[in-house]
Amino acid sequence: MEEKKIYKAIPAIMEEIGHIGKDKRNQQQGFMFRGIDQVMNTMKPLLSKHGVFIVPEILETNREERLTKSGGTLIYTMHKIVYHFMADDGSQVVACVVGEGMDSADKSSNKAMAVAFKYACFQVFCIPTEEMAKDDPDNYTVEASKPSDAQLKTYIDNCETVEDFKTMKANWGVYISGNAELSAYANARYAEIKKGGAA
Repeated sequence: MEEKKIYKAIPAIMEEIGHIGKDKRNQQQGFMFRGIDQVMNTMKPLLSKHGVFIVPEILETNREERLTKSGGTLIYTMHKIVYHFMADDGSQVVACVVGEGMDSADKSSNKAMAVAFKYACFQVFCIPTEEMAKDDPDNYTVEASKPSDAQLKTYIDNCETVEDFKTMKANWGVYISGNAELSAYANARYAEIKKGGAA
């Protein structure tokens, strides 16, 4: 019996893929992560070379609205997705993953699918990072307690654009507004961003 192509293609891709480092920084919370663009740019040429294509199948979707600390609304979406890794002879390997995403507009589903795809690829192809961390918070995280003043200053400092600042305020404004020193610090940072012309 002829061996199914997918069982040769996946190990061949694993041999060539190398690592995908955590080179992206979350501007509000300061952690490093691997972005969907890094995964796509790394995977696409290898998938083409070895004749593998990927077909997603959404099994379940849950969506709800959640309030931010400042009283705004975030749309929370969770997808349960099966990814079919297929070769041209019809052979396939499947991976079932869950992706979660939050957004204040219409991108929560896109984010959930991006997270699900990343982790399907990470797990099927065993893609390492340069440094393995204990936690991998590639998505929104929930603070268990009030952040310290030092943490809030870091969130403020990490804002590089007006949009970054607005998102930071939506998440942490309730803590900053209650502290005169932090409020002044945030206002100064905002003025600096506006002066620099970052949109």
